[in-house]
Amino acid sequence: MKNPIKQLFGQTAVYGLGIVLPRVLNYLLLTPFYTRIFQRAEYGIITELYAYVVFLLVILTYGMETGYFRYASGSDQKEKVYSSVLTSLFVTSALFIGAAVLWSESLGSWMGYGQNPEYIRWLAMIVGIDAFTAIPFARIRLHNRAVKYAVIRVAEVAVNILLNLFFLYYCPRHPGSELVSMVYMEEIGVGYVLISNLVASLCKLILLSGEIITAFRQRMDPVILRKVLKYSYPLLIAGLAGTVNEALDRVLLKHLLPLDQSPMEQLGIYGANYKMAVLMTLFVQMFKYAAEPFFFSKSSDKNAKQLYADVMTFFVVAGLFIFLMVNLYLDYFILFIGENFREGVHIVPVILLANLIMGIFFSLSIWYKLTNKTLYGAVLVIAGALVTVIVNVLFIPKYGYSASAWGHLLAYSLMVVFSYLWSRKHYAVPYRIRRIMAYIFLAMMIFFINQLFLQDAFRWKEIIRLALLMLFGGIIYLREKDTLNAYKYGG
Repeated sequence: MKNPIKQLFGQTAVYGLGIVLPRVLNYLLLTPFYTRIFQRAEYGIITELYAYVVFLLVILTYGMETGYFRYASGSDQKEKVYSSVLTSLFVTSALFIGAAVLWSESLGSWMGYGQNPEYIRWLAMIVGIDAFTAIPFARIRLHNRAVKYAVIRVAEVAVNILLNLFFLYYCPRHPGSELVSMVYMEEIGVGYVLISNLVASLCKLILLSGEIITAFRQRMDPVILRKVLKYSYPLLIAGLAGTVNEALDRVLLKHLLPLDQSPMEQLGIYGANYKMAVLMTLFVQMFKYAAEPFFFSKSSDKNAKQLYADVMTFFVVAGLFIFLMVNLYLDYFILFIGENFREGVHIVPVILLANLIMGIFFSLSIWYKLTNKTLYGAVLVIAGALVTVIVNVLFIPKYGYSASAWGHLLAYSLMVVFSYLWSRKHYAVPYRIRRIMAYIFLAMMIFFINQLFLQDAFRWKEIIRLALLMLFGGIIYLREKDTLNAYKYGG
């Protein structure tokens, strides 16, 4: 019998090639690059525009990824479900791109980019392509072809990085080159970030052409589509509310900060330091990509609930390890962003913890997905969104982006508490709450020891930090080895 815990985290690791490796490349190369060649306000433009991408992707995928997994998993009509869902996304994505291109000047003026309506056109094409290709990627995940997934994702990011380096580093330094004079215009500036992304998205579309052609060999089934849409629309509501939690702060900062505080500069600092939590963000994303099809596939097993409980424990443990690793060695991680952006480093622990709690909420969400009570999920995320809006509107004018960071943590925490309470009534999973809370308490104790006693420069500081990290890992291993062995030996 295969160990399902190891199977899940093995899939998580493989998907990491497609999720983590590209993002790590992005982080190691583009974030340090951007924060050294752009001024704070210019990086603020990038931060704001990509915050809109988060909102738009949720709208344009309208919960269909999860709906596809729900109705294609274990079904003998997998291809009909796939064809119906993909056709629907093709129509909506095409309409969105057409409308955005047609009204780009009006939209640009409304968003504060009236002199650069091309930003809106490029952004719309990126979002439309990314939304449409979400379902071919979901099909690859459903069929457990993680290597293909990884290859396409890595290729996409490689193209993006190379074009960024070409347009923003090579071209300005070789103005006399014939090639440069043909393709480069200095006044485009930040726009080359969008151009590079758009070309990379087009390359991804080409690489997925085989998956796309497969879909259009089948006819769309209106009955199946209606069923998937009915299941998915609450997830759209939840997704929209979720993007409020995730990205609204980056939109509001520009409008709520006093002008004498240089809002776009503050937005740039916030965006750069938010990226410092990238390891946690990537871990949660890896887990989500592997866990959703895994949870659905195991739902009929007699020990499914116990399995979900153990997955939660190991997820929290892994997330706490990342939280400690980044915070204990934050003085090294901070070197990845430009010196002008480092004043916001104090928000990094808050963002790390908020992202971990967001992952806990996702793991909890299995109760309403398996019981088809997705409306409950929408209510939970809307409640979190309201908290986010209230905290940001009330406190950004006084506390700036620090309020945004704490708003994330508060909103996700409340969502987790209420989701757990509801799950006990509708789909009770025996989560080991006391043990999980004990691990969180241990991690926070180590965090505060580091903050209070290990900040000054002295000889043994790094050794003590490593010893603390190993202590945490050793305690976890001793407490959890029996659980892993139980799965290993079929218990």
